[in-house]
Order: sequence, then C-alpha cells, then structure tokens
Amino acid sequence: MVIKSDPKAQADRERDAIRIFMKNLGHRYPDPDFESDACTFSLGDAGFLFSTDEFSAEDNFRSHHPATLGWNMAAATMSDILAAGGIPLFYGHSVTIQYDWDSRFIGDFSNGIGRCLEAAGASFLGGDLGMADKWKYTGIAIGKKMADLSRRGAKEGDIIYMTGNVGAGNLEAALLLYSDIKLLKPLLDRVNVSFPLRMREAGLVRKYANCCIDSSDGLFRALQDLSRISRTGFRIDHVPYNPHGKTACRLLGKPEEILFLGECGEYELVFTISPDTAAAFLSEMHAQNLAFTKLGVITADDKKLLMDGAKSLDLTRYSLYARNFNDVSHYISEVIQFIKDGSD
Repeated sequence: MVIKSDPKAQADRERDAIRIFMKNLGHRYPDPDFESDACTFSLGDAGFLFSTDEFSAEDNFRSHHPATLGWNMAAATMSDILAAGGIPLFYGHSVTIQYDWDSRFIGDFSNGIGRCLEAAGASFLGGDLGMADKWKYTGIAIGKKMADLSRRGAKEGDIIYMTGNVGAGNLEAALLLYSDIKLLKPLLDRVNVSFPLRMREAGLVRKYANCCIDSSDGLFRALQDLSRISRTGFRIDHVPYNPHGKTACRLLGKPEEILFLGECGEYELVFTISPDTAAAFLSEMHAQNLAFTKLGVITADDKKLLMDGAKSLDLTRYSLYARNFNDVSHYISEVIQFIKDGSD
C-alpha cells in the first residue's frame, strides 16, 4: 500500500489552497467552512448560485454509451445548484475530446448534455473545446437561488432522508475496473448508469430541509460533511443500496458497505428534516407522487454509526480517502479491511 500523505492533512491543504486563491482573486470568501454546494452572489435584489465541476476518465466513468456520459456530466454539475436551494438557469463547459472520438460519438455525447439541459430548463451559453489523448470535462452552472439552503443546519433528532439509492457511481467504477471479470458480463451488457436530475424533488427539499448536500463523493462523505459543519453525529439505520450494485458486490465477493463508503458518488440529494415538520413533508411527498428514503437520525455526539440490525459499523474514526492512494486497488482493499475489522 502506498499513501501519498496524511488524509486529514491533504483535505486541510486543499481547503487552505481554495482560501488563498479566493483571497488573491479579490474575493472575500463568505464560506470558510465550505457550507454550500454552490457559491451565492447577488444581482440587484435577486440571489443567484454558481458552481463548477471537473470530470475526467480518471473518475472511472465508462464511455461505452456517449449519450449517457454527456447526460451524467451535466446532471452532476447541476446537482450542486439543486442542493444549494436553487434552480439551474444557465450552463457552460470546457470539454476536451479524445482524438479517437468520431463524429457519431461526439454527436451522441453532446446530445446527452443537451437533453439534460432541456430537462433542467437551463440555457447553454457556450464554452471551450480542445483535443487530447484522454477526455476531460468541466461543467459550469448558474442558477437562481430559491431558498436559503446549505450544508449547515443539522440538529439532534433531525431525520435524514435522501433521493434515489446508494452506489450508482461506485457501481459504474466497478464495471470499469473489473470489466475483465467474466462473472460481471451480464451487468456489463445490461446496466447503463444514468445519474438523476432531481428537479421535482428539489422543490420539496428546499421547502422543508434544514440542510442539504449532494452525494457527489458518495453517501458517507455527504453525511460526514453535514455532521462536520454542524458538529453533530449520525446513526444510519437503513441504506437503500442500488440493486445492480448489490449484485456486483455479490459477484465480486465484496461487502455491500463499500457502496456506502466508496467515493464515486451517485449525485443524489441528502438532507435532514425536523421531526416537527416530518408529517407535513411526507404528506406533500405522497401528494406529489415523489419518493424519498429515510436513512436514520442526527445525533448530538460525534459518533458516526452504520447499523444493520444488531450489527454496527463505527465510522467515527474512518479516514480513508481514495485520492491518497497511488493504486485504487489498494484503496479498495483498505476499505474492505476496515469494514471487516470494524463490524460487530
């Protein structure tokens, strides 16, 4: 196993680097604890949101279905706007296409982006294009702020909910990393991982949620950020694992908890609701024919627990980060070892 640096030190260094950039670019960064998925700015009396994200082949996205790849790039970029209480208005990008992408591939890829923008009601403003051996994509989204919603605000007793299920991104990575394993062939041929665009759900979330984040780095990282900012803990009693993800774990002989801990996210909305407003929230959820999953509760102490019946996995001291490993297989092995050692 080769670890590049101490995980906490690496994360702190990245946060410090962002603060340095913002200071030297003439902007007094209003969010020193990185409390929001998107940055807020004002024009006149109106509030707006800005977000940008970079993706590349190193993020373990498959490119076998270019339209889905394009959709996923746009959906992943705009999920930050939704998580910050806004609706997407404008979109831009900088895209580096691979030399071996032909006109059909480029057409399907761009069509996927276009369909996602149409679904979001966002207008494309323009961007930049280049070519290289490996693709790279940077998405830029501007949205209208509809509610004051950030990662801060979780309180003891809050109920934790999320949209969708857990493990889509980690499943996508597994299908790429283990594509040579014959047991996975049925999934490779059948599964096409498409990230959601939770426009309708976001409307209800921003009405009731105390805090919200998207699971771009996986569910555990989302919960960890919510608890870090609000200085709380959490207890997760139920995880709605992606069915194909569970199948892949079974075929590969790996614990399903790796779908929870892995950092290739599913870009779902993760949020908390006060017990006092939970009944009204659920009533509107059913009236609008929406679906959310109750994961667990926010706790007062700093304990971070994943429960499975009588079994528990204490994640309070969990400190593995994929980016601190030179080899992803070493990272996966360490995560699995943690799960085995920590389960009781």
